[in-house]
Amino acid sequence: MNLLLADTAFALYVFAFFGFILLRDKHKALLPLAIGTTVHLLAFFFRWYESHKAGFGYVPLATMYESLSFLSLAIGFLYLLVFFKRGQWRFLGLVSSALSALVLSLPVILGMDRSLKPLVPALQSPWLPIHVSTCLIGYACFAVSFFLGILQIVANPKGSLIAPQEVLDELSYKAVAIGFLFLSAGILTGAIWANYAWGRYWSWDPKETWSLITWFVYAGWLHMRFVKGWRGKRLAVLSVMGFLAVLFTYFGVNYLLSGLHSYV
Repeated sequence: MNLLLADTAFALYVFAFFGFILLRDKHKALLPLAIGTTVHLLAFFFRWYESHKAGFGYVPLATMYESLSFLSLAIGFLYLLVFFKRGQWRFLGLVSSALSALVLSLPVILGMDRSLKPLVPALQSPWLPIHVSTCLIGYACFAVSFFLGILQIVANPKGSLIAPQEVLDELSYKAVAIGFLFLSAGILTGAIWANYAWGRYWSWDPKETWSLITWFVYAGWLHMRFVKGWRGKRLAVLSVMGFLAVLFTYFGVNYLLSGLHSYV
């Protein structure tokens, strides 16, 4: 049932994407995105329920499929709760629905296993949902700031055809600021969990190291904005660099490097 609901949510995200392109009224385009996000949330809770029914209940944030699904869900909620009220820039809805659909389709495209499986012992902790969810919400924010940064880089000095430069800059700042808070919380809760699991807060594991690198990139982004007064394309380039660090932390470390997080 959870997979059927997730696939339905994907279809609704696609409808929302084309709605934001074709419909003049963003409120009408919002409907399939809002329904899709709600259905996606139901898929999350159904998967949680089905894991309990199978005898090894856990919050579904353990596998790569589950983390990508939650990341997609977080992007949808980010638009509905934060950015929808920020003016009439419907391109944000287009970006959010496209990202949600793309991320949710990746497990199918890449042939990932979407079945329920018992947790490995290392993941059987109440810190799992806290640590993973905070990191993924941060990644969702950084994904939005990445696409806003791309728009800023390709825009002319007066702004892109979609929105003025100052609008793109302000929205990117909000995405980075929220993402930085959640990433910080994710690193902190990860350190606490590590102390419980391995007896030390920090091990310089590749996942920990690259999470810290990512944190420093976005800390630098905020520093350059507030202290140096950077705006526009220079910060947009930092947004792109930061998201490349996010991608390596999320995917590259898992598949290219070995360490204490190799089961993730």
